[in-house]
Amino acid sequence: MASLDRRNFLALAAAAPAAPAARPRTTELQKMIDACAVHGGGTVVIPPGRHVTGTLRLRSNVRLWLDAGAVLEGSRDLANYPVLPGSFRGYTDNYTDKSLIFAEDAAQVSIEGRGTIDGQGAAFKGPYKVRPYMIRMIRCRNVAITDVTIRDSPMWVQHYLACEGVAIRGITVHSRVNANNDGIDIDCSSRVRISDCDISSGDDAIVLKSTANLPCRDVAVTNCVLSTACNAFKLGTETNGGFEDIVMSNCTIHDTALSGIALEIVDGGTMDRVAISNVTMRNVGAPLFVRLGDRARPPVDGAPRPPVGRIRNLTVRGVHAANGGRTGCAVAGLPGHPIENLTLEDIRLEFAGGGSAADASSVPEELPAKYPEFKMFGTLPAFGLYCRHVRGLRLRDVELDASQPEARPPLICEDVEGLSVEHGPAAAVR
Repeated sequence: MASLDRRNFLALAAAAPAAPAARPRTTELQKMIDACAVHGGGTVVIPPGRHVTGTLRLRSNVRLWLDAGAVLEGSRDLANYPVLPGSFRGYTDNYTDKSLIFAEDAAQVSIEGRGTIDGQGAAFKGPYKVRPYMIRMIRCRNVAITDVTIRDSPMWVQHYLACEGVAIRGITVHSRVNANNDGIDIDCSSRVRISDCDISSGDDAIVLKSTANLPCRDVAVTNCVLSTACNAFKLGTETNGGFEDIVMSNCTIHDTALSGIALEIVDGGTMDRVAISNVTMRNVGAPLFVRLGDRARPPVDGAPRPPVGRIRNLTVRGVHAANGGRTGCAVAGLPGHPIENLTLEDIRLEFAGGGSAADASSVPEELPAKYPEFKMFGTLPAFGLYCRHVRGLRLRDVELDASQPEARPPLICEDVEGLSVEHGPAAAVR
């Protein structure tokens, strides 16, 4: 990194805060980033004040440091966001080609400090490509995002695509001003650590994707507080490359409209070795949703239709949820394509209840190609867990309660092979 003298020089170069109606300082800031890179690396310091900018491209060995009181504000003019689609092809080509902060094929890049990045997301209206991402990094190595506050994105807040070695620690995300406001998107990336983050988002809070034929693997998420209008922690919806060796632990989830935890494979790919532990929730649509479907969308136009994927070797332990919704939790594979080896242990789930006898006798459709969401089957015939097309289901110390009187049983297992229930509700098998 740069010497202390170079750090001080860069701070002075950026020291005059932009006036409220000032022009974007994109060229000035980009020159400083490029100067650091030419000299082997360094730190660009954003001092206290408001600094309007269009797209900034980070370079290898450059740290963007936001002092406390600094606000790096995205321009409200789409003309200040040039098209930067990136050379890595995948389904996200359909979503965006513009970003506020962008890096590709860079190493040792970081965004740090106690300042704020404000995307001014409410100013952007319309479909995907007229709404820039705030941070997008493609095929980068050793990325660090630390302590900053990120707010009000026009689109996804952060997207890390085909990156290796990503550490996101201690950040605050608050973005609920536009559609598709995912808090963190990890896509086809490996060796990822997300810890000690506070995320409130309009779309999924932390979501892992594989929008190309490259898996997400070796990802650890811990010590986070999540709240969202969608799903709090999700693997999916795009799943072509699959997910391997994923851990999520010691998190709290609150006021979440859809699922607290959603584990999905619908576009081919394999989900294997996922462990979730020590999670509390309140006010969620459904605490847990597991879905193996067959939407079979290829990552790029003209690619072959992917086969049905696999979900196997999942462990969910120590999950306690209060005030879940009325629908219940689905664990649903497909005929001939079961979810394999799922263990639920030390689970305490409380639901709204109020299901009728008609709900209890219903048989949900298979809906293999439907977009996966916990409400996709309607009100489930079990108020707690409805498990269908599963091979190797172990329930240990599972408690399922309803706040209102219920005509539905707590647990239904349909086409489940190798069911083991220890200290849990009796299974209604059909």
